[in-house]
Amino acid sequence: MNRSSAPDAEPGTESDRLAERVREIEPQQIRVMFELASEYERETPDSDLVHLEFGEPDFDTPDRVVQAAVEAARNGATNYTSNAGLPKLRDAIAAKLSSERNRAVDPDSEVVVTNGGVEALHLAIHAVADPGEEVVVPTPAWPNPISQAKLAAAVPVEVPMPADRGFEPDPERIVNAIGPDTAAVLLTSPSNPTGRVFPAEAVERVVAAAADHGAYVLADEVYRELAYAELPPRAAALTDRDEWVLSINSCSKTYAMTGWRVGWLSGPADVLSQVETIHESTTSCVNTPAQYAAVEALTGPQEPFEEMRAAFRERRDYVVDRLESIPHVSAAEPEGAFYAFIDVSAFDGSSAEIAKRLLYDYEVVAAPGTAFGAGGEGHLRLSFANDLARLETGLDRLEKMVQTELNGE
Repeated sequence: MNRSSAPDAEPGTESDRLAERVREIEPQQIRVMFELASEYERETPDSDLVHLEFGEPDFDTPDRVVQAAVEAARNGATNYTSNAGLPKLRDAIAAKLSSERNRAVDPDSEVVVTNGGVEALHLAIHAVADPGEEVVVPTPAWPNPISQAKLAAAVPVEVPMPADRGFEPDPERIVNAIGPDTAAVLLTSPSNPTGRVFPAEAVERVVAAAADHGAYVLADEVYRELAYAELPPRAAALTDRDEWVLSINSCSKTYAMTGWRVGWLSGPADVLSQVETIHESTTSCVNTPAQYAAVEALTGPQEPFEEMRAAFRERRDYVVDRLESIPHVSAAEPEGAFYAFIDVSAFDGSSAEIAKRLLYDYEVVAAPGTAFGAGGEGHLRLSFANDLARLETGLDRLEKMVQTELNGE
């Protein structure tokens, strides 16, 4: 579009001076709620907000992981690494992936270390989607892939999962959305925000259909280690056509390392070589001491992380039981991750309006369902990455909202 003809933009105005693909990006509603909550806390010093809007483990990074970074920095590991990442880290990632797949993963050509899972996904979309091509996104979904597709001048195609079945993954809906213009299909399992896990048969069906169309599956497996039954198989392990699978993962959720910003992308060597080139043009490489910390997280004792997973499972069980006792609200049982996607359609107003009332009148911060794309309206996402006492307080207040607004008490 000629900038002078941009809708609602007068020549010389700020909007006219921005790229069209940037003008299309709206602020994340999760972040909007966080900012509203921050403003409320500044203006109400005696407030006691229960923050359930962010997906961030409330555990500290284990000390031995922190010390690995400290020692690396003190020993001079403060320079650039390879664009693809520290060889020791790529070796550790490849060893983990090889143990979970039906073939060995080459650390030199099939792994690129990234600034968190979000950059891995960003690089993947830019590597495989041409302008005008489609990226299929089952929703409700984390909003970043939709924004990233737009920034790549690709077209996000939202495919709502069935709300009447608790957003159970429906592979046929996804397959039916794949067409000649499809460049990639996103599969996030476990899901953010619903916590649902894609069954192996569903993943196999989608990968086969995507490969038949020459489209990639972007397997977002960031929450895989936080599945509460057995760990789901990796998408690339379920097919003999894994050249069409790009796998995204990170240390953030599994290892309580959100601020360290270490993730990775794995996949076929021809794609990863181009990803490395894009990475060189954006962030060059990941923080070097953080990469040493990630090596320790991946290769050291896993007991602290298993304890975190057990704690999240306990909280999940508490939240599920508690929601069942509150009338007018409900949520499908999360099978992984640390979110409950709560049906609040019995309340008046949009999910954004309900979230704001919950904030201002009951001092609980949640993310509105519309933050997660088509089909999210009428829901709130609550994160149970919080201790049981705060979860109890937050759910007490949600129950009070039900009593006040729906039961007339």
